[in-house]
Amino acid sequence: MTAQQTPEPQRGSGTGRRLRALADGISNGLNVLGTLLILGLVVLVNADVIGRELFLAPISGVPEIVSMSIVAIVFLQVSQAFRMGRFTRTDAFLDLIAARAPRLRHAIELVYAAAALALIWFVLSASYPLFQKAWERNTYVGTFGDFTAPDWPVKLVILIGCAALIMQMAIAGLIAAYGLVTGKGDGADGERGR
Repeated sequence: MTAQQTPEPQRGSGTGRRLRALADGISNGLNVLGTLLILGLVVLVNADVIGRELFLAPISGVPEIVSMSIVAIVFLQVSQAFRMGRFTRTDAFLDLIAARAPRLRHAIELVYAAAALALIWFVLSASYPLFQKAWERNTYVGTFGDFTAPDWPVKLVILIGCAALIMQMAIAGLIAAYGLVTGKGDGADGERGR
């Protein structure tokens, strides 16, 4: 993978390309929703500050909305961040390895993708019971009589974000496995090491 984004395959079946396009479309759509949520928070916080200062009338529930929205934003944008290579990592070591042993780089990328998949699967499986509990019990945040909001939408966004991230990590793992087996480049920059 490059530091810019996960590689776009140069070859492959039409089905593989369609699945990749679908996964990328889902990640892009979630990213747009996260960006719109950020813009909504900017408007809400500014309206709260203006209402507080000019009219002595703050908007109820802004701290709760902001705290819930931050979690939602992270999970809405995480798959696109991974897809675009924006996760914190150092490619200098991998680039040095790729110059001498391209298959070793692909092997390291495959281990990275497998470990990340296991971690995100754990987050997904641990988050599902929390979503189910919030849905069944209709739990909420806030203070009754002032402001309350249901808790389950954020829990659902966590599940959706994890599923989208798993899709992108599986694609990265398949690309790394392809490179390991064939010894060819990853499709983004031609055939590395040849």
